[in-house]
Amino acid sequence: MKKSKEKTIPYSNISFGTEPTRLIRFMRVCFIYQVYNFFKLNLKVMKIVVGGHS
Repeated sequence: MKKSKEKTIPYSNISFGTEPTRLIRFMRVCFIYQVYNFFKLNLKVMKIVVGGHS
């Protein structure tokens, strides 16, 4: 009896990444979460800019 093994083709699209989970897919499209991340990133940038101008 031979055991069948699934073979993947090297450098094909399927071999580069994993499937995102339901939570990750939700966070990518959730408007409120995206607004939160937008302001969080802007605050980080402003801290760097203000620190450089002192």
